Amino acid sequence: MTDPNRPDDDAAAQSGEPVVSKPYIMPDDPEEGSVEALTKEAAEARDKMLRTLAEMENLRKRTSREVADARIYGITGFARDILDIADNLQRALDAVPEEMKASADPALKAFIEGVELTERSLLNTLEKNGVKKFDPSGEKFNPNFQQAMYEVPDTSVPSGTVVQVVQAGYTIGERVLRPALVGVSKGGAKAAPAADVTD
Repeated sequence: MTDPNRPDDDAAAQSGEPVVSKPYIMPDDPEEGSVEALTKEAAEARDKMLRTLAEMENLRKRTSREVADARIYGITGFARDILDIADNLQRALDAVPEEMKASADPALKAFIEGVELTERSLLNTLEKNGVKKFDPSGEKFNPNFQQAMYEVPDTSVPSGTVVQVVQAGYTIGERVLRPALVGVSKGGAKAAPAADVTD
């Protein structure tokens, strides 16, 4: 079927007139002014994609950190409760004087060795789970790891030195689980002042 509005190509060809066709414009072809708009849109889409990728990477890192922290610090509450048992075992051992331990009958020696073995086993189990005991005797007082209970007049050591440990401290991972309760020296030698340089 032929279109009545369309000139007959054969008739045009026979009459000797050249057949001229109109150029076909694709509907998706950008016009001159819209190239800039498309370039801007592509840049915005790329920027949005890069931001989303960065957010996803940050989320992955944060989740990984949180999982690692949960693995290390998840037993914090339980470990604090167990420290009371470790303290009681230590108190039981400290209650028996050294002279009595040396001259004790075999039954008492066996009992003391059993308590020592139980304490060592408990501390080893805590250490396997990231909980470590620390004893700051002789160290400079550090308020991040120790809690000063009292001052001891002792001139044989520098002022601010831990001279007595009332209760041992514990760490879990990189954090303090429980600070050590200590007695700190006062009245000892002070730190030497920096020498003044004069010309």
